[in-house]
Amino acid sequence: MMITTPKWWQTGIIYQIYPRSFMDANGDGIGDLAGVLQRLDYLRWLGVDAIWFSPIFPSPMKDFGYDVADYVNIHPDFGTMADFDRLLEEAQSYGIKIILDLVPNHTSDQHAWFAEARSSTDNPKRDWYIWRDPNPDGSPPNNWQSAFGGSAWELDAASGQYYLHSFLKEQPDLNWRNPAVKAAIFDVIRFWLGKGVAGFRVDVIDLLYKDAAFRDNPIVDGVMQSRYSSYQPEVHDVIGEMRAVFDEFPNSVFIGETNYDADLATLAKHYGDNDQLMLPFNFQPISMTRGQVPSAEAFQAHINAYDSALGRDQQPNWVLGNHDMPRLASRVGPLARAFALLQMTLRGTPFIYYGEELGMEDVNIPAAQQQDPFGIRVPGQSRDPARTPMQWDSSANAGFSASGVKAWLPLAPDHAKRNVALGESDVHSMLTFYQRLFTLRRSLSALNQGLYYPIPNPPTGIIAYVRQYNDQRLVVAVNFTDEERDINVTGFQSGHVILSTRLDRDELADLNHLQLHPYEGVLIEIPAGTQAVARVEIQEL
Repeated sequence: MMITTPKWWQTGIIYQIYPRSFMDANGDGIGDLAGVLQRLDYLRWLGVDAIWFSPIFPSPMKDFGYDVADYVNIHPDFGTMADFDRLLEEAQSYGIKIILDLVPNHTSDQHAWFAEARSSTDNPKRDWYIWRDPNPDGSPPNNWQSAFGGSAWELDAASGQYYLHSFLKEQPDLNWRNPAVKAAIFDVIRFWLGKGVAGFRVDVIDLLYKDAAFRDNPIVDGVMQSRYSSYQPEVHDVIGEMRAVFDEFPNSVFIGETNYDADLATLAKHYGDNDQLMLPFNFQPISMTRGQVPSAEAFQAHINAYDSALGRDQQPNWVLGNHDMPRLASRVGPLARAFALLQMTLRGTPFIYYGEELGMEDVNIPAAQQQDPFGIRVPGQSRDPARTPMQWDSSANAGFSASGVKAWLPLAPDHAKRNVALGESDVHSMLTFYQRLFTLRRSLSALNQGLYYPIPNPPTGIIAYVRQYNDQRLVVAVNFTDEERDINVTGFQSGHVILSTRLDRDELADLNHLQLHPYEGVLIEIPAGTQAVARVEIQEL
């Protein structure tokens, strides 16, 4: 069934900001809320509808904010609550919403809750975390492993018990089987939504429940599986309860970070009957573009299967990059513009990671300058290369910090040639391409709320589909190869090319013989009233 009155997050574009790296207003080398406030004009010009911030709460920064010490305040590195309130008000006046990052699986070991929990075994908050006695030989309770390496159990010498940490030992896991924990986190959600925040992206939501019997994880071909340490059936119950909290605020959005390896059937379960997540992240496009760019056939097969797995009233989403993964341009090379075109023209909500609109690439960070605890513990796995400062201009610090200030991570060596100031003035830049894409997606109903129909049997190396809303039809065709391709867009005679990744193509195209240059993608508008022949299988809405 077609959505007749879509929510803002179903038609909007969400832009992720890694706050340490976006804009430094106070000259300490770390991005802050005041810096974002200074750049709201840019975000409005670009055309974003919402900003999603990686965590900005008080934290010891052992995992750069994903170790929360206070869920209802602002880390001093980023400013004050007054700074946040000012940014929220100004952003809303610009028509830009704010989404925060909630980390409910674990806290910092410096959170007041954990301080109480470890103070004694009979403290009321002891059961807010997961404690187990050691095995008879003193070893950890089971074989579960931390995502950051080593045992997921840390011995608390004072009590003689182990506590569970799915990540760093400084990040003890909360016990979601305790109703008091649920109530406390639900109140955190209400606090921020009550202030006017538009929603949350909820971190590692699959991990909230672990096996109640704490059974060992199986090992298959030498690789430990996470059968008992993640994604337990009860997680859907608590997601449903959390969804009810979001539903108390009708315009809010509930986004969930699910397992990167989740298949589409599992992802569909996370939607439920519109009583689970509103947008469970689909990470398969990221996974498919790591190491080797997929074929056009493989990627279109994923698009088709994803769209088919969801009901018409369930919203897909397209995530091509984030703070944990290598940058899009470094993964797909000459297809970076083509993937941007796909992301902004497919059915679903697009999430853009800051700097993707510039084509920012991974930066080689010398070992002595690495900051990421995961990368320091596991050489070669640092996430720092995708977290470098935003490139605003050609000055010494790329406009991120004042001249002479040492940024928290090294700048990209190409920042003098790849930055916002140059991109805004160059009609052929990646930035202006993204800005045009944003404008088209916001203005064309077929893109922001239309249905998706694959065009059958395109030539090898080509992705092709139609987006349709009422009588508005758009054709998208993308060439994944380094050779020219000719495609017959079955069912249509001609259409107007309104955007090409080449940026120099403005023509009435013959759709019986549409020529695509190497790595080119095009967006074509079909004249109103044009009828498609039956074999295209496009139905009137």
